[in-house]
Amino acid sequence: MNDKTPILDTRVTRRYFRKFERITGHLSRVAAMMEVDGSLTKDEVAVMSRYLVGLSYTFQALSYKYLFAGRVSGAGQMYFDFRESGFPVAAELIEMSVDANQVDRHLAQSDTPEKLKDQMVRKIVGDHEIPSRLQYALSQRLYYEELAKGHLFWLRNDPDVIWQGTEGDRRRFLVHWAVYDSQVNLPTIYLMELEDTGHTSLPKDPRRWPEAQAHLMAQSQGDLKLLTIARGFDQDFDDLHPKRLRRFHIGPMYSDAFTKQTGPMKQVLAQADAPEGDDWALVWTEEELIADRAQMEKSGWFGSVERQIFALDPMAGQGGDTGATATRRAVMLPARPYQVLDEMRPPGFSDVRKYVVSPSGRVLVY
Repeated sequence: MNDKTPILDTRVTRRYFRKFERITGHLSRVAAMMEVDGSLTKDEVAVMSRYLVGLSYTFQALSYKYLFAGRVSGAGQMYFDFRESGFPVAAELIEMSVDANQVDRHLAQSDTPEKLKDQMVRKIVGDHEIPSRLQYALSQRLYYEELAKGHLFWLRNDPDVIWQGTEGDRRRFLVHWAVYDSQVNLPTIYLMELEDTGHTSLPKDPRRWPEAQAHLMAQSQGDLKLLTIARGFDQDFDDLHPKRLRRFHIGPMYSDAFTKQTGPMKQVLAQADAPEGDDWALVWTEEELIADRAQMEKSGWFGSVERQIFALDPMAGQGGDTGATATRRAVMLPARPYQVLDEMRPPGFSDVRKYVVSPSGRVLVY
């Protein structure tokens, strides 16, 4: 079970969310750079950006919800995973989903932001008091308005599909979905390239598409290897052929001010002693599984079906235990911590791609 702690002070809460606002803003730029270097296609960048923007909306909503934590009685307190991921615990997103189901009622029963601001002015001018309760009411109104807008990153973001063309009698699709992994409190994005040989196009098939969506969501667990997920899908759908499966773990986030992780990145941030706003690093991992070839297997008395043979990383050291063809790591961090990282050169970071955020906000890659 991951360690979690509440943020009790309003100033600390706001600093925490300002940090993530900066991080999620830079992530979209990183995704665009990955298109330039060929790591992602145009469609894949659009998908990744969609989830990353949704993540920023989720943090924006939570920042409104806990804007007065520690200042107003009953304002609640946000819990985050301070020892492993640095992200809010999954229970926060579960509660947010429950709130979203009741958003219309909450908005109908609260005053508009304009009315609340007018009441605050009257409280200040007439009673010479700080309108803390009205400020809190406004923050909650803004929270529910964010939920009503939608397009957030939820605990589960069900599969969607993008047409990629045809090859002979095969339709090609990019299927994508995402979850907030409750075991490690991290957003996780999946991309699957598949070929469809069914009679009806997958997204228009009233039987296969709901079944495929349910299957993928049930298998979206961080402790399952990509090989297990791909083989299970290949076995359950005779006319859907997964050719490539990728999983992106967004995080953990390291911060000398907030988190208690151990390892090289924690040491780098401590030594960098960067000012507020630059005391962070975000690591992410990409796992990739590629179908090396296909073979026909007997099915029933007279039939046969195509099954995929997946390539596993021969250099992984653990052989097939990795369950992936390749695993790649990257880190995004401000310039000052990067300088310390470059000087320290800790073991294991030589093959890690570094995305460095300059003081002007420009992202450079090393």
